[in-house]
Amino acid sequence: MLAFALGFAAGIMLLISLMEMLPAALHTQGMSPMLGYGMFMLGLLGYFALDRMLPHQHPQDLQQKPLTPYNLKRTAMLLTLGISLHNFPEGIATFVTASADLELGMGVALAVAIHNIPEGLAVAGPVYAATGSKTKALLWSGISGMAEILGGVLAFLLLGPMISPVVMASIMAAVAGIMVALSVDELMPLAKEIDPHNNPSYGVLCGMAVMGFSLTLLQSGGIG
Repeated sequence: MLAFALGFAAGIMLLISLMEMLPAALHTQGMSPMLGYGMFMLGLLGYFALDRMLPHQHPQDLQQKPLTPYNLKRTAMLLTLGISLHNFPEGIATFVTASADLELGMGVALAVAIHNIPEGLAVAGPVYAATGSKTKALLWSGISGMAEILGGVLAFLLLGPMISPVVMASIMAAVAGIMVALSVDELMPLAKEIDPHNNPSYGVLCGMAVMGFSLTLLQSGGIG
């Protein structure tokens, strides 16, 4: 179940990054393809820089210890960071949209809230497996969601008129790169290591299907 949950989380993050965030960033008025893809690559490189600073201890390197709480905690931390970084610009986007059009902002907030449900599950699963605590799983999934509120508050207090569509698009492109790197480099390989007899792609495909279906419902209803 843990391996499937990790694949599920990777599927969610890949779909959001490549089908929602990056295209939206590249199609923003005033955003050049060079800047958009450059920020995407910056996000990738930023993730790998963070990854190199964290000590590694993969299951195949351990004798008769196929899985350790340390590995799970490290993965849960990176996953929470990735989801939080994804949620942060969503908070900014909701604030900016609601400032311009309250009705539209409410629609954006509803869309964000609905697709945060599987994201919360994606964070809570690995945290619960690492700690055995439902309280900690709830806490960390809540923290990842609070990043959206923080994004909105900071947009209100600090950025104000500095928030332009190009700035928003640049942030989204960079976060998309972080999430892709996290999915491919961390979640999918660890899922295979945890359960080598099953294909983690099943979880990936299910995560993509669930998130894609939810986004389709939102867009068909005029919300997304």
